[in-house]
Amino acid sequence: MAGASLLESTVVPVPLEVLLIPLMQLNRNRLWQLAAAALAGCIAGALIGYGAGHFFQETAGRWIVDAAGGEDAFARAGELLRRQGFWFVFSMGVTPVPFQVAMVAAGALGYSLPGFLAATALSRFLRYFGLAALVWMFGDAAERIYRNHRKAVAVAVTAIVLLMWIVFGVWG
Repeated sequence: MAGASLLESTVVPVPLEVLLIPLMQLNRNRLWQLAAAALAGCIAGALIGYGAGHFFQETAGRWIVDAAGGEDAFARAGELLRRQGFWFVFSMGVTPVPFQVAMVAAGALGYSLPGFLAATALSRFLRYFGLAALVWMFGDAAERIYRNHRKAVAVAVTAIVLLMWIVFGVWG
């Protein structure tokens, strides 16, 4: 699971949830270990992406940016990172948008590595352990619930993150 999460956070454009929910359903006694492994793999992948942006922006960083959304997405990410920092990285980690652009932008722009790791760990903890809680509470129905309501959840999470940006961005 850690390897799959590392790949998903760096180069594979398929959301990890597609694999994670069925694995959690099959291994309910290991829900929390699977979530922890996914978190560890994502953090390792985030460090790779950050490093690519920091040390190899013109080569590996550019390839990751192109694969994840292109130069326009990178420019927007850079501006948001300069203005919002932690909350930008957090929102990219918790919402269903390509996290690779945030990783490379944070590294390329020299955003604080501890701040980047804290935002990454918190956002992905909520995402993966939230899925584990969903499977723990609803069992086999969890995948159907996730599939049927993922757009509503994405909208709700995005609204919460935007509210946090406004509150903490203005007064933080």
